[in-house]
Amino acid sequence: MNRHDVILFSGGAPGAEAEFGASAERHGIEEVNFTFDGHKIARHRGVRVLNHEELQSGDFSLEYVSKLMHRRYTDSPTIRRVLQTLWYQVNHGQEIYVIGTILDDDTVRGGTGWGAEFAKLCNKPLHAFDQDKDAWFVWTGIEWKARGKANPPSIGHAHFTGTGTRTIRDSGKRAIAALFNRSFDAAS
Repeated sequence: MNRHDVILFSGGAPGAEAEFGASAERHGIEEVNFTFDGHKIARHRGVRVLNHEELQSGDFSLEYVSKLMHRRYTDSPTIRRVLQTLWYQVNHGQEIYVIGTILDDDTVRGGTGWGAEFAKLCNKPLHAFDQDKDAWFVWTGIEWKARGKANPPSIGHAHFTGTGTRTIRDSGKRAIAALFNRSFDAAS
């Protein structure tokens, strides 16, 4: 895979998204960060500000999402817009990487969880780094399966999504850096 054809789709938010973006920049990978007016982001490279109409394209029923995720999302305009930008991130990526915590109900904690659930619904390859377990997992279609230290994921699609928690730990930062190193250090 030629790194000049590769695009990271993310949101530019502080935490995991900023780490994905910084790794993309270090490796010469293009990034597109979906956001909306008034949203505070940490990455300003490849910013794509979504207008009202575009945000509506990523809209959904918060009631449905809350039921699917086994938690309640507040109906605040900011939360709705953040979740709508996740729709864009996942919709554009052909392979999805999330950093966070996998819960006992097989969802991922926080807003990141909606990105992971949407990837499941779209049947896209989905990898999650669980910071609590310090390990990569892959969604099999029915459950999360540990990748094991000897079999970590590598980015295999030119258009991929990187998202995750705003509370990134050193283990999450190392996981993102290693993912990019495995995927692009030997690439042209």
